[in-house]
Amino acid sequence: MNLDFSAAFTQRTPRIVNAAKLHRAAARRKAKQFLIEGENAVDAAVSTGAATDIFVTEQAAQRFSHIITAAGYMDVYVHPITDKAAQYLSDTASTTGLFAVCRHVLWSPGKILGARPQLVCVPVLTAEPGNAGTLIRTADAMGADGVIFAGETVDPLGSKVVRSSAGSLFHIPVAREPNVQDVLGQLRRAGMQIVATAADGDVDVADADLCAPTAWLFGNEAHGLGPLLEQADVRVRIPIVGRAESLNLATAASICLYESAKAHRRQEL
Repeated sequence: MNLDFSAAFTQRTPRIVNAAKLHRAAARRKAKQFLIEGENAVDAAVSTGAATDIFVTEQAAQRFSHIITAAGYMDVYVHPITDKAAQYLSDTASTTGLFAVCRHVLWSPGKILGARPQLVCVPVLTAEPGNAGTLIRTADAMGADGVIFAGETVDPLGSKVVRSSAGSLFHIPVAREPNVQDVLGQLRRAGMQIVATAADGDVDVADADLCAPTAWLFGNEAHGLGPLLEQADVRVRIPIVGRAESLNLATAASICLYESAKAHRRQEL
């Protein structure tokens, strides 16, 4: 694809101005679009049909030519932009020069649960974008059937979340529901056992029965699950044999989802 960089969009071009507004959650909701940056995210958005427009600097067009070529085959509009426009669009200190505007890709919890999932990750009140993106990426890697953010969480379509997911946002169904009790009710109606971790859990995670359809609750980074812990059907503990006081959210989730994935693989053999 030949791009004319002599007519590249600048930071004052209306399309660039409107795209930059998508860093705000209110603008994303109104437009039903979101802005992403970087090779992994844009590549995944193009390949899954989520991307509508790409903005790229001359240097990035050469570096990521495979993505630009794929975008042409997928009928995605590709717009050349100046380096200053890239800096205007970026929310990082050093921009890649590659951006995409994408269609809204969030699912509803009901749609995820209606597909009779075997493994669902349910982050509750997650506040850190990096953790949210890592949970999506981990759930994708472990073969989970979906991620349902419950409560007043960070927006899964925020640029930092998407970047931390390394493209997995486009590979796995992701939903967001502010009403935690509604999510728990839907999980139970779908026949899923609700499992959570606790220091005084009833059984080690490696010994827990995770063959049944399972929804893992993961609490807020600072406050955990609090009273919601009592609503779990099963409480498991992750043994810590060293001197660390505890594990961070992403690490604990990785262990739990891995154990579930392992149990499901054994069941299929």
